Parts: sequence; C-alpha cells; structure tokens
Amino acid sequence: MKVLKFGGTSVQSASMMKKVSDIISSEDAQIIVLSAMSGITNQLLAITNHLQKNEISKCLEILEKVNLAHHTVIYELLSDETHRKKAIQNIQFYIERAKQLIQQSLNKQIANELLSFGEQMSTSIFYEYQMMLGRKVYFLPALNFMRLNADKEPDMQKINVLLQNLIPNTSAGELYITQGFIALNENDEIDNLGRGGSDYSATIIGAALQADVIEIWTDIDGVHNNDPRYVENTFPLRELSYNEAAELAYFGAKILHPTCIVPAQKTKIPIFLKNTMEPMAAGTIITQNSNKQNIKAIAAKDGIIAIRIHSSRMLNAYGFLRKVFEIFEKHKTPIDLITTSEVSVSVTIDDDKQLFEILNELKDFGTVEVDRNQSIICIVGDFLAANKGIVAQILNSINEIPLRMVSYGGSDNNISLLLNCDDKIRTLKLLNSRLFTKQVDEIFKQN
Repeated sequence: MKVLKFGGTSVQSASMMKKVSDIISSEDAQIIVLSAMSGITNQLLAITNHLQKNEISKCLEILEKVNLAHHTVIYELLSDETHRKKAIQNIQFYIERAKQLIQQSLNKQIANELLSFGEQMSTSIFYEYQMMLGRKVYFLPALNFMRLNADKEPDMQKINVLLQNLIPNTSAGELYITQGFIALNENDEIDNLGRGGSDYSATIIGAALQADVIEIWTDIDGVHNNDPRYVENTFPLRELSYNEAAELAYFGAKILHPTCIVPAQKTKIPIFLKNTMEPMAAGTIITQNSNKQNIKAIAAKDGIIAIRIHSSRMLNAYGFLRKVFEIFEKHKTPIDLITTSEVSVSVTIDDDKQLFEILNELKDFGTVEVDRNQSIICIVGDFLAANKGIVAQILNSINEIPLRMVSYGGSDNNISLLLNCDDKIRTLKLLNSRLFTKQVDEIFKQN
C-alpha cells in the first residue's frame, strides 16, 4: 500500500487535478490525501478574521469567491452531468453550512469548522472525478479516524484502531480519498493539525497502516540545498536521513511540515518528496540512512526572538537553568536554541504570545536583554565530532556577518547560527557560494 499526499498547488485547478489523477497508479492500493485548493484556507481564515469583527458582508463576499473557485473546477473537470450535479450538491452543502456559521458569534469551534471546509470540498470534487473515470474508489472522511488527544497531538492508538477497522484489507487498484489537516479533538469537535498539517496526516496514516511508502507531492522537485526563493544555483538533494529532514523542516524548509517525519521514522517507512509538475524528476527520498556528506543543506527561520539572562547567581549554582526553563514551560513557549556561559544564558523563541509574562518572571533572576527581528540559519549534514574543520569552514565563509549565537554539539546533524534578519539573505548566498561550489559545478556538468 502507498500513501500519496498532494498539496494545495497540486489540486488548485481542473488541469492540476487531472495531473494528480494521471500520477495515481492503477496497480497499487493507495490512500490519497488532499489539501484544500491553493489559497482557499487563507480565504477561510480571512472569513474568521472578519467574523471576529462582525463584518458579515465581507465574510459573505469572500465565501462567494470560494464558491466560485470550486464551481469553476467542477465545470472544467466533470463532463458527466450526474457526477457534476453531485459535486455541486456537495459544495453547496458546505457553502450553506458556512453561511449558518457566519451568522453566529465566533468561537474556536466555529473557526475550526470553517477552516475544515477547504479540504472537504477539494476531496469531494476529486472523488467524483475518480468515480467518473470508473476507478475503484472509496471516500474516507478524515473525521472518521483522525483523532487528537487533550494535548492536541495525534492519538495514534485510536487512529490505528479506527483506520484498521475502516480498511481491514486492500486489493490492487483500490483508491481511498481522504483529507489532510483536519481531525476531531478529544471532545469530538472539528479541529486540525495546524497549517501544513496535510503532510502530517499522510505520515500518520502511513504509519497506522504500515504503508510501503509515503509520497509527498508538491510544486518543487524535492528538498533543495538552499532556499531557491533567495539563492541562485540551488539543487535538489536526492537523499536525506529522517534526522536531517526533521532539522531542515523545523528550521525553515517549507516543503515539509516539521512534525511529519516522526510517524514515518518510528515505523521506518520511506518518504518520497516529488514534484507534481515534473512527475519523472527524481525528487528526494528520506530514510534512516545517510550518505555521510558533511554539509548537505541550509534552511532559515525568521521571526526569532533572542533572550539573554545575565546573573551572577548562576555561577557554580545548580538548579538555575531548571528554574529558567520552568518559566518557558509554564507559559507553553518552546525554546529553539540555547547557549550558556558561567553567568549568562541565551535562548531563542519564535512565539511571542507570552513574552511579556515570561520577561517579567525572568527579571527576578537578573538582567534580561531581548533582541527581536532575528533569524536562525540551520546548516544540516553529518557533523560527528570526529569530522574536523566543519565549523571553521562554515564560520570562515561568513566572517563578515555579525553573529548573535552559534549552537553546535546538541545534534550530529545541525549547526545553527542566530543573526539579524537583515543579514539573512546575504548569509544564505555566501554559504551557498562558498560551501556548495563543487556540487553545483558537478550538476551543471551533468546537464
């Protein structure tokens, strides 16, 4: 069995849905996980924002755009009148339900239900298209099996049981169409896995059903060694280990959801990253193996806040760091990086919702300094301690860039640099030109 996930750009139009259909094999049993059509989740989110301000007319105006976008795809994709009517009925159900919700006072439950309609509408259209083509297809609503626990994490035990009951056996050529992103929480209310959560849905399903492979299809041919939006002459990586891919995803590589690696890694299921626009491109495979290349890729994460606590009470004191970390834990704010000296500790966070409260409590320990508008640049590869000179090579390549923090040694796969956001693009370009020259030359020779 295969699990194939297609992102929003892969289902954004009738022509793209046809491409997706062509990619799907008729030989294997497959679970097809779809995102909402590109841009639709943003429009639904805009509706919730306007609803919060009681701007009903604006909500209805955006909803009509959502309705039109889906009807356009239906009329271009479904030539059979029976399936076209069924698809229109399905879309109309969600549009009418959205109108009902818009007339109510916004709360979290209403917002989550509105956000769920994107995936439910895209899958209903694609299902009718597969039915029209005469394929052996089944509709598998994610709300029938995807469950979250009280911590808003996937409840793998429940998911496993529900999925195995829904799909006890499969045979060649069977297709199961389901949604990414959406789930039910512990109160049986509609919830979700967060933005980009369709990747996570796919790997959760793959792990639960012990799939042979999980394929993530998007609009780029695999993970690149650097960010192609800012840097020229980047190239796709053919292989990554789970740990390397997880580091890149967490620290800014947009092609993967940061948490989606974990289910596949636990069950050792390979993940293929493929390009819907170029299905024959090699893409990137993620497994437990690594090709031991010293420096593989670079990613950047913006919106970082650096906090430094300076206190002589830290000197030769045990328990000091624990007390500091307990403040972040209390306010449910994760820490990205940490560096320490004898009398100070610096940490970075990317969530400022509780920053005021955190800083107030940290002031009891000493002097607190805060730097906003920071970026983390993460260099990923094989950085075992025995591999000499790697850190020097990296730092020498950007010796004109002022660095706020350097984190090395916490992982065999990651060296992280903290710097001002204004220096990010320049740093990415310097690292690319000075660390990957040989690889770029070899790729251009091959082409």
